[in-house]
Amino acid sequence: MKKLATSLLSLALLAGLGIAQAGAQENHEAAGAEAHAEGATPHYPIHHPKNVKWSFAGPFGHYDKQQLQRGLKIYTEVCSACHSMQLLPFRTLEDLGYSEAQVKAFAANYQVQDGPNDEGEMFERAGVPSDHFPSPFPNTQAAAAANNGAAPPDFSLIGKARGITRGFPQFVVDIFTQYQEGGPDYIYSLITGYQEPPQGVEVPEGGHYNPYFANAASLAMAPPIADDQVTFDDGSPQTVDQYAKDVSAFLMWAAEPHLEERKRTGFMVMVFLVIFSGLIYLTKKSVYANKGH
Repeated sequence: MKKLATSLLSLALLAGLGIAQAGAQENHEAAGAEAHAEGATPHYPIHHPKNVKWSFAGPFGHYDKQQLQRGLKIYTEVCSACHSMQLLPFRTLEDLGYSEAQVKAFAANYQVQDGPNDEGEMFERAGVPSDHFPSPFPNTQAAAAANNGAAPPDFSLIGKARGITRGFPQFVVDIFTQYQEGGPDYIYSLITGYQEPPQGVEVPEGGHYNPYFANAASLAMAPPIADDQVTFDDGSPQTVDQYAKDVSAFLMWAAEPHLEERKRTGFMVMVFLVIFSGLIYLTKKSVYANKGH
């Protein structure tokens, strides 16, 4: 009975925290909208990122390689025009299910700078698997000049670097659910969150209203993708919602390609600790079984 009462108490506590979490989020968004309406400075982001169901969530999560391949296609055809991934080598694409020949062909589509040659000059050549995804701009200043003064961030680690701090009671719930998807949730919400500004909110020239943006009510980047912009060969929906999910998952993989291995190792360590604790208990019980207390 005592164990049952403890379990019920734990469930009640989690349920209460969940309700408090939902209430806190609603209050935050309402406060942000009210601050805008009154002309005050709201806390950003105005809306908390949406919680998306990811295949790699939880202690036994894993990447969906088909989704990652779609995400790579979106990045290649859309995002790479502005965003680099200079920490990601082409050869890691074999982890997504591509053959060595396919990776070589993919890398060869890019021109990378090399050198110096025998004359001391830099030159360009076709990419090879050991090269990294190149930047579309020669330098940061050129990137900023081409994008309304704001240089697009590199995407190599953005899946882990982006994420909104979750206060009480959310962080308590996250301990039990092992929530680590703040980056993908934020990226997905940002891509799908563009909308018309509410009445009374002024957006700077060249800006675009997005209540999910972490630093302001608007950002310089226009909506990056539209329905039917990228063609999928596997029959997946060609919608902004699907595009946002796929590219967010791909960016999470780019930032943490060894996530599955880490989770497997963590699970084995936990199993070992449970068995080891049991053996320690049995040893203690055996040693002190015949000793008086």
